[in-house]
Amino acid sequence: MTRVVNIHPDSPQPRLLAQAAEFIRNGDVLVLPTDSGYALGCHLGDKDALARIRLIRQIDERHLLTLMVRDLSEIAHFARVDNAQYRLLKATTPGSYTFILEGTKELPRRVLHPKRKTIGLRVPDHPVALALLAELGEPLLTTTLQLPGDEVPPTEGWEIAERLDEQVELILDCGHCANESTTVIDLTGRTPELIRAGRGSLAPFGFD
Repeated sequence: MTRVVNIHPDSPQPRLLAQAAEFIRNGDVLVLPTDSGYALGCHLGDKDALARIRLIRQIDERHLLTLMVRDLSEIAHFARVDNAQYRLLKATTPGSYTFILEGTKELPRRVLHPKRKTIGLRVPDHPVALALLAELGEPLLTTTLQLPGDEVPPTEGWEIAERLDEQVELILDCGHCANESTTVIDLTGRTPELIRAGRGSLAPFGFD
């Protein structure tokens, strides 16, 4: 049975964060709030948990996954970033952006795009997500909680609990959460490429 905990959206309780981190380390799948909506998450190194997330979302290995990190130092560890890219990242994180970058050898091949060897990375701008990452002490593999057949992700913890009962082990319910997608920027080329306009401002990248 799925465990649902009510976590404060601005001042998350340390006890609940510690419990959530333990769930992740044990190979469980959880739902957590972010600045762009609720997301599914699991441990980066857990193959079975990743397979379960793909099953819930009904997505294959070509679907871009997002590595959620707490700061730029972690981004540089898991993706190749040059000086120009770093300046853009520094100006826009934390925020509602997902950056497509070339992954490093620190990442399991199963989480990379099978042909391009890329990964989505982001630093969320949400107290619960950031506090959980700090408690965990490592990145979290995530994807938007976009359920099959839905046009928009669910925004309420109680609705998620009803629909995902026994499919995930833990739901961090902070009440209503946004459902506006992140802005996706591909930084693997010579110049940034806009893949999807979302919650994050386009101004730092000079897009019209």
